[in-house]
Amino acid sequence: MSPTAYFFQQFLNALSLGSIYALVTIGLAMVFSILRLINFAHGDLMMIGSYAILMIWDAGAPGWVAILAGVAISGVAGIIMERVCYRPLRGSAEMTTLLTSFAVVVLLENGAILLFGPNTRPFGILNFSHPTFSIYSTLISKIDVVTVILTLTILLLTALFIKRTTMGIAMRAVADDLTASHLVGIHLNRVIVSAFFIGSLFAGLAGLLWSARAGKIYPLMGFIPVVKAFVAAVIGGFGSIPGAVIGGYVLGFAEVFLIALLPPDFQGYRDAFVFVLLIFILLIRPQGILGAKAMERRI
Repeated sequence: MSPTAYFFQQFLNALSLGSIYALVTIGLAMVFSILRLINFAHGDLMMIGSYAILMIWDAGAPGWVAILAGVAISGVAGIIMERVCYRPLRGSAEMTTLLTSFAVVVLLENGAILLFGPNTRPFGILNFSHPTFSIYSTLISKIDVVTVILTLTILLLTALFIKRTTMGIAMRAVADDLTASHLVGIHLNRVIVSAFFIGSLFAGLAGLLWSARAGKIYPLMGFIPVVKAFVAAVIGGFGSIPGAVIGGYVLGFAEVFLIALLPPDFQGYRDAFVFVLLIFILLIRPQGILGAKAMERRI
């Protein structure tokens, strides 16, 4: 393979991986911007959506029905998570809600192990892993094309939703000043539930794409993506949705090109190099690429 073809191949891989990270990070940043809550259980919504899709598909439903239903179940799970686990603690210390999110992670992951077992299951509902066509000696798979197009479409629709709709404007207002938003009559619970629901839908879609890319699912599958999403959110600027998108793609490109450029003996240390990149960015811009200079507590 020529250097040009090799670069193009890695570029597509990075764009696809960065798209998945961006989807997960948007949901994480959307909730944080409103509640100052780092919801580490967000990754388990990917797991819930993937298992729901697989179970519905195994029951005989068409693939598109299983996907829509599974993503919707992920969204509903996010609403339940907010109502049962986080709303009673609203106004508590940030450390309390953070520890609660870890408790939810343990509950969901161990519950999934009890229900489905600890072993991996094949996930073939989007069997797009085989290359479908070639451009300049570059093999392109369907799942990469679907991932990039779907993510870019969602990013565009999300931008329009936030800027043009009443709920989107209300989310921006609450993220800017929760107390003032409440005083002018914005229904806080409705806004918060909407943020959880939308972010959870994104997590469900990310879980579908992540599972289709890997070809398997397992109860602990959400841990690595949510950690990477946290890193991406910090890089982009926690609480900033555009920053979440930038951070997701920066992380995706960094991971793929580190593997491509590093000698084989060092490729196993790619995560270490990613965290070195994170430290370097934070030394230059502690607030992240698009983050505000001062992060005030709003609850």
